[in-house]
Amino acid sequence: MTSHISLQAEVPDELSGNRLDQIAAKLFPEYSRARLQSWIKEGLLLVNSRQLRPRDRLQTGDKLVIEAELAVMEDWVAREMDIDIVFEDEHLIVVNKATNVVVHPAIGHRDDTLLNGLLHHCPDLKKLPRAGIVHRLDKDTTGLMVVAKSLVAHASLVNQLQAHEVSREYEAVVHGVLTGGGTIDAPLGRHPVNRKKRAIVEGGQEAITHYRVIQRYRSYTHVDVKLETGRTHQIRVHLAHLKHTIVGDQMYGGRLQLPSACSVELRNYLQNFKRQALHAKRLAFLHPLDQKEVSWEVPRPQDMNELISQLANDS
Repeated sequence: MTSHISLQAEVPDELSGNRLDQIAAKLFPEYSRARLQSWIKEGLLLVNSRQLRPRDRLQTGDKLVIEAELAVMEDWVAREMDIDIVFEDEHLIVVNKATNVVVHPAIGHRDDTLLNGLLHHCPDLKKLPRAGIVHRLDKDTTGLMVVAKSLVAHASLVNQLQAHEVSREYEAVVHGVLTGGGTIDAPLGRHPVNRKKRAIVEGGQEAITHYRVIQRYRSYTHVDVKLETGRTHQIRVHLAHLKHTIVGDQMYGGRLQLPSACSVELRNYLQNFKRQALHAKRLAFLHPLDQKEVSWEVPRPQDMNELISQLANDS
């Protein structure tokens, strides 16, 4: 199922001389730059009834016409689900994702994901790319995510993410004692052997992570992490690269190594902590409607609070 898009606009004086893709982004801000560039290359966005290149320069009075189809994903099923909605307006939904929740349908998770629950909450999301989901959290990572409810919001958020203008701050508990904070600048790509994993690879996508120490314990460190880029598994791979894997990380953590002479309580807790101790605590960006900064912060989930309490008691 598709919906037809029919739009037109003329180049105003203030945009004369700019590239077609830049002008299109200004005249049709409800659509992402990537989508507009795709329409230009496919001949679905014409200038004076002619197909041009994205880099071609336009002049005052040139007429842009879009005749395109937007696909509606019929195979996504709406499912009632408890979702912790932190904020909602006509353009955005900000959620505090729980652990053990997959964000987007995939093999093994076709109708029990956050996307399915969002479609039940807001059926119109079916009209948006990926039902408005512009970034993800791993299944067992908790915390804040933003979902677009309108094309205007979707284009704005995608552009802000691509420009590294969305602030995403996390907390994690890692193995070992970090001496201080720093920045990890190491490109990420698919793992050469295990296709489900990511790895630091030459020629991979740029990936930059900033971290600082919140609290040191006898054999662990509580850290604050800020993403400059947002690649799949970025924080988990980068911290593992430092030899400070995240507690409970089943994919990158390796075999559980218990600290010497730890209490029975701590040993039992660590042995049963089966998800990465990673929480997206703060999210900030420019609201698509008025371009004013908006931000949210949510507390750590109970299991991480208990983990930190156990580490503090391990003297």
